[in-house]
Amino acid sequence: MSVDVLQGSCHCGAVKFEVRTALVPAVRCNCSLCRRRGALMSPFFPPEALEILSGEDALSMYQFNTRVARHYFCKHCGIYPFHQSRKGAGFWRVNIGCLEGVDSYALEAELADGASLSVVEDA
Repeated sequence: MSVDVLQGSCHCGAVKFEVRTALVPAVRCNCSLCRRRGALMSPFFPPEALEILSGEDALSMYQFNTRVARHYFCKHCGIYPFHQSRKGAGFWRVNIGCLEGVDSYALEAELADGASLSVVEDA
């Protein structure tokens, strides 16, 4: 698994970040939030591999169900750039679609069964 330093941003550019992560195996999740947002996520990476370069004040956090995972969104454009995972506690994933120069449609994706981790129906 190759780890690259990649640049990323939300859609409007208010949030800019750098991340050191592999791109494969890329993952889609079937929990209620991920099914709705449809993002392709990177493999898990440790928190020190993510550096927010600008726009930390533009981020909003959303939690649901067990309130362990932390999903971050840009307050201005609504794009989800990254989240702290529930399954890999303390680890993060990035939205591959937010990374510069990466074609997320060219990557094969595994399925993470987030729905089975739910403590409430349809979460």
